Amino acid sequence: MNSLLRDDLLPNYATIRPEEAEPAVREQIARNRAELAQLLAAGHPTFVTLVEPFEALQARLGRVFAPIAHLNSVQSTPELRAAYNTCLEALTEYQSEVGQNAALAEAYAHILATEGPQLSEAGRRALQHALRDFELAGVRLAAEPQARYRAVMQELAQLQARFEEQVLDSTLAFSRWIDDIALLSGVPGYVTARARELAAAEGRDGWLLKLDQPTYVAIITHAESEALRREFYEAWTTRASDRGPDAGQHDNSSVMGRILELRQELARLLGFDNYAELSLATKMAGSVAEVIGFLEDLAGRYRPAALSELTALTAYAGRDLNAWDLAYYAERLRRERHTVSEEELRPWFPLPRVLDGLYGLVSRLYGIQITVRDDVALWHPDARYLELRDASDRLVGGLYTDYYARDGKRAGAWMGEITNRQMLSGKHRVPIANVVCNFSPPSHDQPALLRHSDVVTLFHEFGHALHHLLTEVDYPSVAGINGVPWDVVELPSQMMEQWAWREEVLPLVSAHVADHTPLPTDRLQRLLGSRTFHAGLAAVRQLEFALFDFRLHADRRITTADGVQALLDEVRATVGVVTTPAFNRFQHGFTHIFSGGYSAGYYSYKWAEVLAADAFAAFEEAGVFDEGTASRFKRTILARGGACDHMQAFIEFRGHKPDVQPLLRQDGLAA
Repeated sequence: MNSLLRDDLLPNYATIRPEEAEPAVREQIARNRAELAQLLAAGHPTFVTLVEPFEALQARLGRVFAPIAHLNSVQSTPELRAAYNTCLEALTEYQSEVGQNAALAEAYAHILATEGPQLSEAGRRALQHALRDFELAGVRLAAEPQARYRAVMQELAQLQARFEEQVLDSTLAFSRWIDDIALLSGVPGYVTARARELAAAEGRDGWLLKLDQPTYVAIITHAESEALRREFYEAWTTRASDRGPDAGQHDNSSVMGRILELRQELARLLGFDNYAELSLATKMAGSVAEVIGFLEDLAGRYRPAALSELTALTAYAGRDLNAWDLAYYAERLRRERHTVSEEELRPWFPLPRVLDGLYGLVSRLYGIQITVRDDVALWHPDARYLELRDASDRLVGGLYTDYYARDGKRAGAWMGEITNRQMLSGKHRVPIANVVCNFSPPSHDQPALLRHSDVVTLFHEFGHALHHLLTEVDYPSVAGINGVPWDVVELPSQMMEQWAWREEVLPLVSAHVADHTPLPTDRLQRLLGSRTFHAGLAAVRQLEFALFDFRLHADRRITTADGVQALLDEVRATVGVVTTPAFNRFQHGFTHIFSGGYSAGYYSYKWAEVLAADAFAAFEEAGVFDEGTASRFKRTILARGGACDHMQAFIEFRGHKPDVQPLLRQDGLAA
């Protein structure tokens, strides 16, 4: 039997083969089509006889495809990539077909009208979200526009996958061999040791540097050689573009333009003025003007601080700074001002200690015990599988983890779904997720050592995972992060980050790798004091990305790479404070908006940051480990998934609408 079609709780990653992917997806789609036809033919639809069985069908298809998508992200091969893209084509066709199924839409409308008042809030939300999604899939369009909608969605799915593939291929194409250790002066030892191992693996002396994210960050932050910093900065910021060492080889210029053209066409087909309007149909923010006003207001608050910080950094360096100089001199200034360095703190953040502290924090807040299981099939020796159980030893959910950078693995950090929680027709399934990061791997004699910023990243992704795993909603379409507005989905993750900055929590996640001594009090205080260091520069960088993304998708005229560059230049001139070199092609690798889920939604990070800072103020008032506050946060936010009005849920937790002041205080800008 095809291993992807087994109805087990967990995928068998040890047996999944690329050639199984397409047959499994197509077979499950065929089953879904046949069973949906039977459900509709039965007549007299009710929530129990139609909605619950159809939720189960959709969830089953998701469970078949999720392992394929996951493997394509963590160990991409040509065979797996081809299988993934073929499956994506079949899935996109099927989902468009479902979205345009008028009989199904009418049945859902009938059920909401006749049973709505008697249903749970989750049941009503599942129906309401489905009816909204039918509209956004073009269920009311005539035959010709419906066909065009399906064609657009199909082409978009393939282009978005291609965009990400070309970023990965371009990243893997770059390497730098070095035969003089002097050129690596200032570079942390764990990076040079890894480079030595990579060179030896290819039968060479010297050091071989790749363009994985940990190596890039280490070079740009610590290499004393400006030439080396510039070389890596150019390689990173020109990936998949017409510039740089890989110029034209994996160029996303035409892909990017075509994606924008199709998104705008999609919006017009559905009656929206632009794609940004279409995006907001499923978000908390109410209008294009509201989002742009929100971002411009924050930019006005943060930009003066950013300019002041840049002026001070330039004075410290004693010369005008290039883009590849900023991280290097900022780290030196931070080390002098706060006597703290990310690299110097690494020995106090060995990953096993960080994980023990993180699991303990989750237990203390939410009563959840996390244990590692060694009997689960995995895709790589670095991967792990965790079980989450409540105080009565009831299984709550499962979590796969994969923390280290390696070839064939997508850059960045993310949480993904494997299975959603469900309780349908008496059958219960617990949610399963994965958390993936790209930390520097362990060496032969010690575990992986994290920067504090890595710790924050880990907490962030765990916040997403808790949102998925602690849901109490029984319908997969609105359980966990499903059905949650994209500008709210970052609330639990950014909320979780807050604990990584607390002096009550840091001792729980830190101990020296050699002698297990705690992080000295003076270093801990200096680390905490560094939180507001260059907060203005960090904020305007995110606001630059967010405004660029949102204005890009709000302007129907921009459908070429040149138009994208012109808008980015304009946004940088008004929001940014750092001069960007002409060769920079950041947008060609901006996977968040061109191949991820953040198109016309990157603003969500800042939007949710306001929510998270205000929400965490409740813990600051009651105590960072306060069980009552944690229980209320779980009940009002985490447990309810997409089955609520999220503004009302926030007010229920906090007692008022979101306030920007806690974020400004957190960043040292309250005055």
